[in-house]
Amino acid sequence: MLTSLSVILPVFAVIVAGYVAGRAGLLGPTASSELNKFVVYLGLPALLFQVMAEADWTSLWQPGFVASFAIGMFVIFGVTLVYRVMNGRHLTDASIDGLNAGYANTGYIGFPLCELIFGRHTLVFATVATVLTASLLFATAIVFMEIGLQTERRAHHLARKVAVSLLRNPLIISPILGALWSLVGLPLPAPVASTLHLVGGAASPCALVSLGLFLAAARPETRGAIKEALALSSLKLIGQPLLTAICAFFVFRLPPTTSAVVVLLSALPTGAGSFMIAEYYDREAVVTSKTILFTTIASVVSVTAGLALIQHLQG
Repeated sequence: MLTSLSVILPVFAVIVAGYVAGRAGLLGPTASSELNKFVVYLGLPALLFQVMAEADWTSLWQPGFVASFAIGMFVIFGVTLVYRVMNGRHLTDASIDGLNAGYANTGYIGFPLCELIFGRHTLVFATVATVLTASLLFATAIVFMEIGLQTERRAHHLARKVAVSLLRNPLIISPILGALWSLVGLPLPAPVASTLHLVGGAASPCALVSLGLFLAAARPETRGAIKEALALSSLKLIGQPLLTAICAFFVFRLPPTTSAVVVLLSALPTGAGSFMIAEYYDREAVVTSKTILFTTIASVVSVTAGLALIQHLQG
């Protein structure tokens, strides 16, 4: 638990710093949205481009791991989206709820946690999980959100509008460009890599500060929002790792260390990316912000419980 706490506590501390700054009025009334714009248009695109451009696709090809993590992630996302739509939720908002339930914070928490618990050689798995969450899941959610935002009923017009919106979205274009650069086979020039590292490294801290600022703003609290956030938190911290564990241990029968890593990564709290995308599309983010907060706090217990379950299954 101390290992989990040492990695997760800084995430919570950055959120608290943003909250304190917001309550004290240190950064101004528009700071949350302005920080979020930086993340969307500069920070996260730089990070996604660098991750894809520098990826070693040979080492990243881990079929059993990819399948176990992707099934847990996409099934939880899909079930949440369908359930919310069937209960009257707008498709765009239901897509954000799906992200809340399935978007693991593999980038900010997964890398240090894997290195501390399993060793540096397992960072390749954290990289695979980050590519799956930050690129594939993110892109899938954005596609559904764009479909929900369009009012055009004719299929070919709807497809054209969605395609144009996606091509203008920096969170879609940046990983595609990074993947194309990787296919060229050339390393990034040192100055370019350093610039991307500096800008991309600011994405997660800025998103967490923006989240804290949002939580500090005065807005009406509803019991319904808290219930929804708790339900999504349960799906994230219990449903996703449980489904991933079934795939890893009993379906694909992965090696012990690989199974442990994939379950650990799926048990991580909701990443700030779901809040960022809710703000970017100007959707209500109360449930999202609370889900991130709840899962971050509770993940100390969930990650520790996941590790204990892994040891039991392996024993």
